[in-house]
Amino acid sequence: MSSVMKKPLLVVVAGRPGSGKTTLAHTLARRIGCPAICRDEIKEGFVNTMKSSHEFLGKDVNQGIYITFFEILESLLTKQIMLVAEAAFQHHLWAPPLERLSQISEIKIIICMVDSHLARSRFIQRGLSDPNRLRFHGDWGVRAAQEGIELPPGDYNPPLLSIPTLEVNTSDGYHPGLDDIESFLLS
Repeated sequence: MSSVMKKPLLVVVAGRPGSGKTTLAHTLARRIGCPAICRDEIKEGFVNTMKSSHEFLGKDVNQGIYITFFEILESLLTKQIMLVAEAAFQHHLWAPPLERLSQISEIKIIICMVDSHLARSRFIQRGLSDPNRLRFHGDWGVRAAQEGIELPPGDYNPPLLSIPTLEVNTSDGYHPGLDDIESFLLS
C-alpha cells in the first residue's frame, strides 16, 4: 500500500425534486462500482423503523436525517470508499458540509437540470403513484395536488462551490450521455 493516501471520489448528484437525480445516482453508482447514498432513502428507512409517518415524527426529523446523511458519507469516505451521494443539495444548507467533505475526498458534482414545470409534474406524478410517498416525506405539493390545487414550482439553488461541476439535462434521457458523465467523473 502506498504511503500517500489517495482521496476517495465523492460524486454529488443534486437537483430540484423531480429532476431525475435518484435514478441517475443509482445508475452512476452501478457504472463506476460504488454505493449510492440517497438522503430520501435514509429518511424512508427511519420512518419505517419508527412505524410512523412524517407528520408524527416531529419538526426536527429532517434535521436529524440531514446530520445522519453526512455522518454516513464521512464514515465511508474516511475508510477510503468511493461513493455517490444524492440529495437536493440546496446551496445555503449543503455547502458547509460539502466543503468539509472536500478535505477528505475528491468531490465532483452533477447537477440534474430540467424545466421547473416538468420537474414539478414528475414530482407530483411520483407522489400520486406511490402510496408511501406522503407517509415518508409529507410532500405538501402532493397533498395540494390531491386537493386539486396546483402549486408553482419552488426555487432551487444548486451548490455553487469551487468544485468540478457538470450540468446534465434530464428532460429526456441524459445530455451529455452516461459515457461522457462517467468520463467526467473518472478523469
